[in-house]
Amino acid sequence: MKHSPRLWTVLSCSLLVASLGAGATACGSGDNPLSARPVDAGEQVAFNRTAGSRPVDPNRPLEITARNKGSRITDVTVVDTHGRRLAGELSAKGDRWHSTAPMAAGVRYTVTVSTEDQRGTPGRRTMAFDTTPSKGVLKVEFGPEEGKYGVGQPLTAELNEPVKDKAARAVVERGLVVDAPDGVEGAWHWVDDKKLHYRPKDYWPANTTVSVRSNLEGIRITDDLHGAAAKPLKLEIGDRVEVTTDASAHWLTFKRNGEVINSIPVTTGKPGFSTRNGIKVVLGKQYYVQMRGDTVGIGGSEYYNLPVYYATRVTWSGEYVHAAPWSIGSHGYANVSHGCTGMSTGNAAWFYENITEGDIVQVINSIGDDMDIFGNGFGDWNMDWKDWREGSALLQGTREGRSHIDQARLRPTV
Repeated sequence: MKHSPRLWTVLSCSLLVASLGAGATACGSGDNPLSARPVDAGEQVAFNRTAGSRPVDPNRPLEITARNKGSRITDVTVVDTHGRRLAGELSAKGDRWHSTAPMAAGVRYTVTVSTEDQRGTPGRRTMAFDTTPSKGVLKVEFGPEEGKYGVGQPLTAELNEPVKDKAARAVVERGLVVDAPDGVEGAWHWVDDKKLHYRPKDYWPANTTVSVRSNLEGIRITDDLHGAAAKPLKLEIGDRVEVTTDASAHWLTFKRNGEVINSIPVTTGKPGFSTRNGIKVVLGKQYYVQMRGDTVGIGGSEYYNLPVYYATRVTWSGEYVHAAPWSIGSHGYANVSHGCTGMSTGNAAWFYENITEGDIVQVINSIGDDMDIFGNGFGDWNMDWKDWREGSALLQGTREGRSHIDQARLRPTV
């Protein structure tokens, strides 16, 4: 909110003694108006709302005016049930204050107005009113489920209603608050009208905590849509685990916190079924899976129906890292699978015990297609940071370090 400067009288004195609870005395004078307790300013200001009345339309601006020329408004604070302040503007003369942002729906606002009269005597007036609930609400569900994940795990936000307008999307993004370790740069990216993903510029720092919450409850998204309450989410981030599978060398390298702790001979997809290149994020683990070719559109001479153990999933379409004892003679030498990464049962058991949902599994030097960015798991890390920022309604069209969000993040703290 904007405030006009007060005109203060400069007192020339050598000592100012303040006595709490007993007023103040300056230069031997006992009638300094600035030292007085605020009087009731009910007769000095008027509201376009009535305290205790029926709930009011949140889209109607709040206005406060001085009742007479001898009084002026010096400060206004308007706070809702959730501690959010309503933005507003005070006129240069101090005779009028009005809100400059829509109010939230379905909340109670408490208004505190400070005034002063011609002598500078301070006054104060407080009132409260409720706003009507919205008929249309935007619900947000965060993902994944609360728990411990690897450094590659993106955050997700699923909306119950589509949001297409850029200005409305910006409101949504401002209300989805990610609390991450200091210095971590990240952004939301709109996958479609009802889904957002959040990832940092680089992987999450190892062994930290990340949380996300919504500040949208009651906030106006569009004329007919206001935010609803949402359950917050907290993730524990574990070690930095990065797995690299070289499809041409038929070898897998397992690194933890930058150190190689295992190298495993593998087989990947054969021609026609080549494993996808790119960075994938572990989606989950299953000790036993019955894999059938017809579930992924494979039939005829290539059909298979096999019990598979120690299966780590990396795509929704059925790509796993798993035990493949039937092809052990090809591990480290040839690619003979239908797209999965196979290894011995012993190596698969070790891999299964040491990998976590959210860990990074990257395939290089395959003759296959590239990993989808969205829609087949989490391929988010295959999009460069510049393009990722373009998927944000707040950052789109801005240079890194130039948007108001970047400036706030990069501003040094004292």
